[in-house]
Amino acid sequence: MRDEIYLAGGCFWGLQRYFDLIKGVCETQVGYANSSIPYPSYDQVCANLTNATEAVHIVYESTILSLSELLERFFDVIDPTALNYQANDIGTQYRNGIYTKNAEVLPSIRAFIAERIAPRYTREVVTEVMLLQNFYPAESYHQKYLLKNPHGYCHIDISKLEGI
Repeated sequence: MRDEIYLAGGCFWGLQRYFDLIKGVCETQVGYANSSIPYPSYDQVCANLTNATEAVHIVYESTILSLSELLERFFDVIDPTALNYQANDIGTQYRNGIYTKNAEVLPSIRAFIAERIAPRYTREVVTEVMLLQNFYPAESYHQKYLLKNPHGYCHIDISKLEGI
């Protein structure tokens, strides 16, 4: 059965490439989640005109990759205590978050964070968990960016992830 989730954790290029390498992920698309304006551009997002966050829409096969396995992978590559940044990516568009269209999974996501992620940290986990308000695909040059530009900037060391 296919399911979907929207994840934000710094620059969307790295998250997309990372999840593209994980067995059970069927499709990914980078874009802007929860924008206050329709169809924002990258320039508008970077100028703080949208309140959008860079996110990756992930479609996955839940019989191969469970939601908790997917979330575990997500938390392996982000700092959930970082408010509005990941590594060198600084600004509200780089906040970390988990967004869904399915309100029924929100309690299990929050429980997963409280039980499995928060105990690993001495600082507060600030990962947003909420219903997705909207998602607008990013410009085409952002899609699969690290495949097209293998030496492009990424806060995730993708070279260590080949074959996962």
